Amino acid sequence: MPALPAPTAQDLRRDPLPLRGRTALVTGASRRAGIGYAVARRLAAYGASVYLHHHVPHDEAMPWGADRPEAVAAGVREALADPAARVAHGPGDLSTPDAPARLIETAAEALGGRLDVLVANHARSGADGTLDAVDATMLDEHWAVDTRSVILLVQAYARLRAESPPRTPGGRVLMMTSGQDIAGGMPGEIAYALQKGALASITRSLATTLAERAITVNTVNPGPVDTDYLAGADYAAVASHFPGGRWGMPDDPARLLAWLATDEAEWVTGQVIDSEGGFRR
Repeated sequence: MPALPAPTAQDLRRDPLPLRGRTALVTGASRRAGIGYAVARRLAAYGASVYLHHHVPHDEAMPWGADRPEAVAAGVREALADPAARVAHGPGDLSTPDAPARLIETAAEALGGRLDVLVANHARSGADGTLDAVDATMLDEHWAVDTRSVILLVQAYARLRAESPPRTPGGRVLMMTSGQDIAGGMPGEIAYALQKGALASITRSLATTLAERAITVNTVNPGPVDTDYLAGADYAAVASHFPGGRWGMPDDPARLLAWLATDEAEWVTGQVIDSEGGFRR
């Protein structure tokens, strides 16, 4: 295969809307304080049409409470940069085996029949513990949401992309992990750490599998991010571990994830990328 020619001067100039005409599904985009919302806004600002997945019952059961899906969608719609782009949203309990494939189908249909970018941002919180406290139910519940559903989403997404013309450009799978492999680990959240570790481990295998379909696969560890789940002295203690003296904010990992969705990142695949602002453990 001949080498690609060097980029022209025009090639080097950045498109202000690098995702114009592309479509994206962002899971777990249910709260305006969350990472999923920030990612969706970035993708919209880069020109993409976006489908937002939410599961309000999960947030209702958490200390931070639920947001209104309509308000979340409105905030993403506000960021749309391409007049032809759109925002759609819908619910989904990804703990059931057939839900991931249904979600891919629903999102693609809402966005014109095509899906270019999959951002698997959702995760289960709570119902976890130390090695002594964890039990089979905790393990199974985290497995179903944090890992199984992600793999089934990727499977359904890859099958959908296979229906497009061969090697349609712009295929992106972006997963999320939590730094469970870095010093200290997560000894108080064994079930969660186990399932997120599985995603980190499978990243390169998925990247190799999907390379022939022009799909890149990368995973991002955003580090501690202020999504309104901690306050007071505990919040200040975590902030002190950042060289900059502040927590990561949702838009910090969102900028990286949005870039990985663009053509500029087409040569980056199979990577687990830590985006932690120098967090010191």
